[in-house]
Amino acid sequence: MSSSTENGVGGTRNTIGEKTYKKTTSSTLKGAIQLGIGYTVGNLTSKPERDVLMQDFYVVESVFLPSEGSNLTPAHHYPDFRFKTYAPLAFRYFRELFGIKPDDYLYSICKEPLIELSNPGASGSLFYLTSDDEFIIKTVQHKEAEFLQKLLPGYYMNLNQNPRTLLPKFYGLYCVQSGGMNIRLVVMNNVLPRSVKMQYKYDLKGSTYKRRASRKEREKSCPTFKDLDFQDMHDGLYFDAETYNALTKTLQRDCRVLESFKIMDYSLLLGVHVLEQNNRDGEMGQVGRPVGQRVLYSTAMESIQGDGKAAEALTTDDTMGGIPCKTNKDEKLVIFLGIIDILQSYRFIKKLEHSWKALVYDGDTVSVHRPGFYANRFLKFMGTTVFRKILPIRFSPSKRTRCSIVAMKSSSQEILSSQNEEKDVDRKERLAGARSLASLDGQVFGSCGRPDLVPVTPSLYESSSMGTTHSTSSFIFLNEQSVDGQSKDREDAASSSTFTLEDSAICLTSEQSTMDMDRDDGSVYDIYL
Repeated sequence: MSSSTENGVGGTRNTIGEKTYKKTTSSTLKGAIQLGIGYTVGNLTSKPERDVLMQDFYVVESVFLPSEGSNLTPAHHYPDFRFKTYAPLAFRYFRELFGIKPDDYLYSICKEPLIELSNPGASGSLFYLTSDDEFIIKTVQHKEAEFLQKLLPGYYMNLNQNPRTLLPKFYGLYCVQSGGMNIRLVVMNNVLPRSVKMQYKYDLKGSTYKRRASRKEREKSCPTFKDLDFQDMHDGLYFDAETYNALTKTLQRDCRVLESFKIMDYSLLLGVHVLEQNNRDGEMGQVGRPVGQRVLYSTAMESIQGDGKAAEALTTDDTMGGIPCKTNKDEKLVIFLGIIDILQSYRFIKKLEHSWKALVYDGDTVSVHRPGFYANRFLKFMGTTVFRKILPIRFSPSKRTRCSIVAMKSSSQEILSSQNEEKDVDRKERLAGARSLASLDGQVFGSCGRPDLVPVTPSLYESSSMGTTHSTSSFIFLNEQSVDGQSKDREDAASSSTFTLEDSAICLTSEQSTMDMDRDDGSVYDIYL
């Protein structure tokens, strides 16, 4: 084996395959994290609680932990190191806001060894997960840690206004100084719990330039796909109207906050769990905790619900706090999601990167862009391509309806009923004019732009004259004529269109819709009494 292999920016592997970060092995770094956090959080409990002041955001506490120990620090078998804690009082307030007690925080981080995770990104950062799935510890660069310090006052204000958010929840910012190197760490909420198997995992930005997983990433047991992969593998995720509106509203609110801080190049980490498949395999709940995460507002469902929703009812069901949805094939899913990588501001270097890529490629497709454009493109992609609303099924009346005409002996003249009274009056006037032989002149109907609709055969005229008398035996003549000039045999039409009204009511049905019967330019039934 080679002496070292590159593992991204600042990360390598030594001869025994262990990761190193800035010349510090992963095992040494994990031990230093647990010792440092254990000391600082324990020491913080002796300080009285009070309101957070502006200067509290810029306080940095430092402690030296030699390997042989001291009066204040325990002995350990790691090289000597110094541990720094940024804004301890401010982060203590953040942890209290999310219901994290100091004992629970120490138990999660220090009780069991940290679990090292793989990093699909290009940053070369190391990721550690606590054994209870509650917290993620990530190494960050100097510029990112510095930007988070400046972000803390605005972050504090945003959390006070809205603790339910898909933005990362920061619980601590620390620095390990060892061997002349500064390794900065941030403790955050865990978006994808290990207790739920994710069949698909995506890192989505809303851009298309080089947004496809590499061949090396696809060979992993649980690869992290990107935007173009999602479009190839899924036709969107479908939610009911209430869940879709809550999800998109939360994303809009979070993107507005990020835009105000001049933040871009963030991603939506999305884990897709196929519910029915895991229920068949019996995999749900076999790894990790039997119930959802304990930290308040940490699950996906809690993050998008309003304050009126009970958190307890959302984290104890089979979804483990995820958001239920479906595919276009009606396959039941549960998704887990959160916005990550928000510590990239649109600085001078990023502006140069966007300008250079815009010269070579389409500037609107690259991931690095100005914050306003990035937020709009991100929201459009999530709200239309990734997340979709299940539209309710609405009743659509058929274009061809049946029209019933009921003829009664006592009201033989009310054969046709119309909702439009004006058209009904016009029809009656035409019926009245058809009673005389003079009104059968072609000029009368020619004024309406139609051919003669009434046959002039003597037998039919006699029948129509008989229909004008008010007797118990009435006749109805229906003669259908279309505007395209087609004509039928008048004798056949007269014989087939003559009906006798019996003493009881009869119902004549027509395939013509009510709208078509009222039009003058289509197929029309003229009825003469």
